[in-house]
Amino acid sequence: MFDVGLGEMAVLVVLALVIFGDKLPQVAGQAGRMLRQFRQMANSAKADLEAGLGPEFKDFDIADLHPKTFVRKHLFEDDDSFMNGKLFDDDEPSYAATPPGSLDHGERPPYDNEAT
Repeated sequence: MFDVGLGEMAVLVVLALVIFGDKLPQVAGQAGRMLRQFRQMANSAKADLEAGLGPEFKDFDIADLHPKTFVRKHLFEDDDSFMNGKLFDDDEPSYAATPPGSLDHGERPPYDNEAT
């Protein structure tokens, strides 16, 4: 997410020492408390949403609504059931089943004079 190397980190630390000076521990403590409060608010909002949705959505994950996650889940998952011909829970794919009343090789189909 953040691509910060060792050199950039050292520059940021020196810059923070110059700007904040002796108040750096206080600022860091306030930033930590603010981050903790944001995390608690997000967790309580998630819990309220899950409670409001009810038991039908107990497996609901909010992260699945992120567009990248949504596309990855529905387009790029390793669900090979379609590619293997397993569209249903049957043991045999539907295209391999022989329909009832089918003809053997070389057998002529019935002819109906009234239908033609």
